[in-house]
Amino acid sequence: MTGGAGFIGSELVRQLHARGDRVVIVDTLVNGRRENVDDILGDRVALDTTDIRDTGRLAAILPRVRIVFHLACLGVRHSIHAPQENHEVNATATLRLLEVCRAAGVPRFVYVSSSEVYGTARWVPMTEDHPTSPCTVYGASKLAGESYTRAYYRTYGYPTVVVRPFNTYGPRSHHEGDSGEVIPKFLLRTLAGRPLIVFGDGSQTRDFTYVSDTAGGILKAGEHDRTPGETINLGSGAEIAINDLAATIARVAGRPVTVEHDVMRPGDILRLCADVTRAAGLLDYRPRVTLEDGVRRLMAWYTSLAVDPDTLLEDEVVRNWTVPQPQ
Repeated sequence: MTGGAGFIGSELVRQLHARGDRVVIVDTLVNGRRENVDDILGDRVALDTTDIRDTGRLAAILPRVRIVFHLACLGVRHSIHAPQENHEVNATATLRLLEVCRAAGVPRFVYVSSSEVYGTARWVPMTEDHPTSPCTVYGASKLAGESYTRAYYRTYGYPTVVVRPFNTYGPRSHHEGDSGEVIPKFLLRTLAGRPLIVFGDGSQTRDFTYVSDTAGGILKAGEHDRTPGETINLGSGAEIAINDLAATIARVAGRPVTVEHDVMRPGDILRLCADVTRAAGLLDYRPRVTLEDGVRRLMAWYTSLAVDPDTLLEDEVVRNWTVPQPQ
């Protein structure tokens, strides 16, 4: 699994580990963290810090692999300050990985894409046939990776699957650096008594899915007989405006908050909401965790860390698209 020490990847590793599978994690730990998986490393879970651009090293691992779950990538804000590197890792490396996986005879390849490939919704809910018009280099690079993945199915008959998670949140999510996301940032700021920073007017909407539901859908997509050649949305099927999200987090946390509006983020998407009919039909995918319950779970996880929210926020960068962040 590439990116298996990251946020969604580490949850997927945990689900595989819990049922007794063997997993090789390939992760440079640029965005991922060893502590996300450290407690399950051992005979059945191994961590290899090879860069996914090192296809020679990956080729040596692959003959033992039954399914490749490809989650490794550089994110949205990273693409704004480093577009060429973002493309190299997200698109070019995906093409090279597909080729070495096919050459090694890996039976299944699952490409984990992103709802960012759609750009702003032209209609909701958004089916997989919704036009793709990415607003950022990240979205464009993920769409390129998707296209290569589908092309390998259509040209070579190689069993590939594309999944498109919408916005995911939960334990081990990022609040820091250029990977920081809105729910962990909002929640930590609420717990620290700081204002919540909303970019733009806050009317933009997102479809938030708890990480265990997202990872469970990815796992099913990798194993179902009917998924090769498919592109599948994974989301909650509901949208919420960022202003309403701020109010929801304040209510769940039981804390008063103030909201400050800042500049609109470059390339920000205005509306997202998934149609998950295909996932329900193919995978029996049913998100189980509501937004309020998910925020409660995330708050409990932060509490379990026994680290002051102000200390955690030391690594936060508010306008985290503006300059490269130290690794």
